[in-house]
Amino acid sequence: MGTASPPAQPRRPGEPGALKLSRSDRIRAGGDIRAVMKRGKRRRTEQVDVFFAASPGSFPRLGVVVPKHRHTIVERNLVRRRLREIGRVELLPRLRSAGRSLDVLLRARPEAYGAPFASLREGLVRWAEEETCAGS
Repeated sequence: MGTASPPAQPRRPGEPGALKLSRSDRIRAGGDIRAVMKRGKRRRTEQVDVFFAASPGSFPRLGVVVPKHRHTIVERNLVRRRLREIGRVELLPRLRSAGRSLDVLLRARPEAYGAPFASLREGLVRWAEEETCAGS
């Protein structure tokens, strides 16, 4: 596990890279992903397993795992993009504003493939609200 650098300041809409999930906000290393799954807690939504553990840095990070579950790469990429967007727009800002530095790993379940974006978002926002209230 490498040392984590603090996340860059949020960019204003229209600035280059404003819509990206910054590198420092992501859990990228396989060892980090396995560590969150092993030592972290797990909560389930209807379509996603949410693993979370204390972050080694002083800021929250997000990881997304989308197993094949007998689906095509196009379907997996759609689920991955949806989960990453929900994490970028909803989860990380909520955790930051609550002062929670957690590593959050979203693992798609087979039900995620047929779920609409709104349903995925609703379940994850509900988890984030419960978690930010619990940490206060």
